[in-house]
Amino acid sequence: MDLHLLIDNLTNPALLFFFLGIIAVQLKSDLKIPENSSKFISLYLLLAIGFKGGQELAHSQFDMEILWSLLFGIFLAVTVPVYAYFILRRKFNIENAGAIAASYGSVSAVTFVTAISFLEIEQIPFSGHMVAVMALMEAPSIMVGLLLIMLFKGGKGKSEIPMKTVLQHALFNGSVLLILGSLVIGFLASDAQAEGIKPFTTDIFKGFLAVFLLDMGITSGKKLNEFIKKGWFALVFAIVIPIINGVIVAFVSGTFIEGIGNRLLFAILAASASYIAVPAAMKIAVPKASPSLYIPMALAITFPFNITLGMPLYLCIIQNCY
Repeated sequence: MDLHLLIDNLTNPALLFFFLGIIAVQLKSDLKIPENSSKFISLYLLLAIGFKGGQELAHSQFDMEILWSLLFGIFLAVTVPVYAYFILRRKFNIENAGAIAASYGSVSAVTFVTAISFLEIEQIPFSGHMVAVMALMEAPSIMVGLLLIMLFKGGKGKSEIPMKTVLQHALFNGSVLLILGSLVIGFLASDAQAEGIKPFTTDIFKGFLAVFLLDMGITSGKKLNEFIKKGWFALVFAIVIPIINGVIVAFVSGTFIEGIGNRLLFAILAASASYIAVPAAMKIAVPKASPSLYIPMALAITFPFNITLGMPLYLCIIQNCY
């Protein structure tokens, strides 16, 4: 791995704010971001990245790479939960194994946004259609996780919530709807119209990302203390599985994707885990699954690993086999 690249990533101001949040928790500081402000910033980040992705897509010519990217994203969202489930069943019950598997088959929008910021710092171009790939990977893993739970429960212990309601929540939850909607709006907007809101969608983006990562650091610090009590298996899974997924995709994506930036984003999507969309759906559909297990795994372990060591690792692999 390029040591200079790793140092550049670890000294990124936005990432340092993430560490500041973790340190604040360990020092028992009262530092916190108001909940409403945190929610607004997360919505802003999704809106901005979706809009910019739509603009990039508007200037791209639809080709086989875009089609293969969309299909490959869905393929990952379906297959990763299946193999992860059988690994998890060695230590966890059916409900927890299904919920964790769904989390690791789905994606983290915040990790994706951080990866885009990383690419911009390194001045590596990427395509707008990757935003659509990210959005399409949210829902399939939730469905697969629920189907695995229902299949191996043998019809017992099913959620009293109708499957229609669960699927509707998976397909139309706020983060998916906002980023897809923003993607379409960005695609339809003219260059002149996009320039008019550029100060909002682009100029202040990194500042809001820094504040949001500070909030994520505070949240991760709190979850980390809870997670340590859960044992070594969950810790190892939360690091090793993302590495396996990210490294495999970093290699395989080269068969149908040319750009380094797009391949890195694919590796990050494969390596990330959802701690927003999947927990919200599982809370409705599988109340017996423990949020104190699958949320800290994704947020307190996998997320920090990906944004610190994961991105430079996958980029190094891609550049060396490009």
